[in-house]
Amino acid sequence: MQCQTVLPGTECTFWGKQGCVFTDGSCQIIVENCEGCERIVTGTIGQVCGAYPAPVKKWANGICNFASHVKVEIKVDDAKAVNPLKASKKASGGKKK
Repeated sequence: MQCQTVLPGTECTFWGKQGCVFTDGSCQIIVENCEGCERIVTGTIGQVCGAYPAPVKKWANGICNFASHVKVEIKVDDAKAVNPLKASKKASGGKKK
């Protein structure tokens, strides 16, 4: 349904027949960590997230999964990566009977 309060006319998954079903009955403004994200939209209460109504909760456990401005680096240690098949052959001594 379409939001009637913060982002009038915008499709919202939290808007129901009784109004906004989200906690506190409305979206919350963005937090400092959200600055630079592509999902920020300007609503009637200020800048809000267009993907989730409570940015504070998304940043509580680390990086927000909707953050378009944050790059996550995955560290892989190639020296410790071992092919299990090769490891089993090496452990058996590579001898055939």
